[in-house]
Amino acid sequence: MKFGRFRHKKGEMKSYYGTLAPEGTFINVIEDFDFCDIDYTGRQYELTELEYLPPVQPTKIVAVGLNYKNHAQEMQKKLPEEPLLFIKPSSGILPHLGCIVMPAVSKRVDYESELAIVIGKTAKNVKKSDAKDFIFGYTCLNDVTARDLQVKDIQYTRSKGFDTFAPVGPYIETEIDNPSNLAIKGYLNAELKQSSNTSDLIFSPFELVEFISGIMTLYPGDIISTGTPAGIGALNHKDIFEIEIENIGTLKNFVE
Repeated sequence: MKFGRFRHKKGEMKSYYGTLAPEGTFINVIEDFDFCDIDYTGRQYELTELEYLPPVQPTKIVAVGLNYKNHAQEMQKKLPEEPLLFIKPSSGILPHLGCIVMPAVSKRVDYESELAIVIGKTAKNVKKSDAKDFIFGYTCLNDVTARDLQVKDIQYTRSKGFDTFAPVGPYIETEIDNPSNLAIKGYLNAELKQSSNTSDLIFSPFELVEFISGIMTLYPGDIISTGTPAGIGALNHKDIFEIEIENIGTLKNFVE
């Protein structure tokens, strides 16, 4: 099931949660979604009537650095013994088809294609064997990074935290049994730049839920972004970047 959040193009401010119908052309609207029961209103909207919003509104985005073997090789770094964590602020969230804004303070802004975990219920000290029960689904996330500032600063907060630096969506896929065997690709202006598989992850999604929930409580809607494969590169004005993940969909964003 592909789950999303939308707003009507007619200027209505109210947002709607909904699921993509099998035909792929319209949305079945959900009543007062709370990550538990899904109750449909009976209303349907054509996709052409709607604009995409971020599919969830997380309290935090917990991101993982250096979590693909091929990316560690690309960066000439040793494989980490534990997940390397940092936080991206929720103010960085950007929807499918939204515009990434290049900050004037940075001379090098990069794309990073990532599989993102969406938490479905409050998680604290969750065991790896139980992690699946706490995951609502999976989506695409672009961990946009001001690379020059990342090198300059000791911490990643500034380089990863600008507004619009966390494009996410367009949908959350709720029916993925094995997140550790998904093709992941990144396209810059329709040219393939990143191509890998989540089987190359150093720490699996279930291991990440265990590790992170042992540190901080994860709430429904919170996002864990699992790291990027090799092939990172720079974004420039008027670029288009797309992340395609098997069985999930394609996240497309523009650069301004």
